Amino acid sequence: MARWEPDASGRLVEAAMQLYRERGFDRTTVADIAARAGLTERTFFRYFADKREVLFSGSGTLQELLVAKVASAPASTPPIDVVAGALAETASFFEPRRDFARQRHALIVAHAELQERELIKMASLAVAIGEALRRRGVPDSVASLAAEAGITIFKRAFEAWVGDGKKRDLGQHVRAAHAELEGVVAGARHGRGAAGRAEPRFKPGRGARQPRR
Repeated sequence: MARWEPDASGRLVEAAMQLYRERGFDRTTVADIAARAGLTERTFFRYFADKREVLFSGSGTLQELLVAKVASAPASTPPIDVVAGALAETASFFEPRRDFARQRHALIVAHAELQERELIKMASLAVAIGEALRRRGVPDSVASLAAEAGITIFKRAFEAWVGDGKKRDLGQHVRAAHAELEGVVAGARHGRGAAGRAEPRFKPGRGARQPRR
């Protein structure tokens, strides 16, 4: 029978983050993390596949939260608004983890292998959101597009949140990113650039052949 370890997962995450700060991600081993937490390597692998996965330990909980929020949104809400609203409500999940999120973000930015893992996690999240939208009766292509747009909103909002010295919550940044995306789409519909100015019509350069009259 396996020995029960109180809050083993939390202790391992805390130990890993301490070591990543002290030694760097590359120089930290699973054995180091387990020893710092006062646990065995076997216990580590009971919770995490490898040392990278420590940084993504909350992804399953986040996905469940988002899927639940999408499912509970009012039926009349447009798909992209459903997704943005669900993302904004993840603030309660992230706020207590702000310091962890900042350190995690810095590690991911600095390591290509972690960036790859992050992309995989974000893709899985988009799939889960898209499936949740389809269960609401949203057409397949619209569900996929809204889910992917939502991930774009989330990435932009998250980066702004971890760098926000005023410590505004993630929900505010999600709403700002959503509004920004709506502005881009509205500008495109009216043939305007990102700054809201009408796009100039094509004018051939000096070397371009003029049409014969």
